[in-house]
Amino acid sequence: MLSLINRLDLTSIAGWLLAQTTLRNILGTKSLSDLLAEREAISQDMQNTLDTATAPWGVVVERVEIKDVRLPANLQRAMAAEAEAFREAKAKEIAADGERNASHALRDASDTMMQSQCAIQLRYLQTLTTIASEHNSTIIFPVPVDLMSSMLNRPDTGERAPTTSPNRDVRATLINEGTLME
Repeated sequence: MLSLINRLDLTSIAGWLLAQTTLRNILGTKSLSDLLAEREAISQDMQNTLDTATAPWGVVVERVEIKDVRLPANLQRAMAAEAEAFREAKAKEIAADGERNASHALRDASDTMMQSQCAIQLRYLQTLTTIASEHNSTIIFPVPVDLMSSMLNRPDTGERAPTTSPNRDVRATLINEGTLME
């Protein structure tokens, strides 16, 4: 009778140790996300492994459940650092995609504006209007020198001085609170 009790105790201890070893072996091959997503499949795999090992002892494993997984603090910190690095890399990737899209849009806009010199001047004026409405301060606005020279060098007969390229040189004109100053 004493031999039977010793045998049952040894079988119980051996079963417990076998369960721990099997759990470590199976969980060691899974990532945390796999463990959380596939708890039932992992439990079934463990039960099959334990049944195979304990069948010669006359022990049948009825149920295996993974209820709680505790991670060491060092592993939790390492996983948090990895997750943060992944989020930062993803944010940089998204920012780079945004920059690429913005550069394509700017290229398309510049191609459109290069077709008409008036479009560039209108864009200057639109920018000035936007800045003047948002900020009540002194603004330096570029004006083509040829445009200014044609206005300043007019003969008294009303004829305009000849002009060359409208965007060759630039002279700064100050505009203070919407008033043109020279």
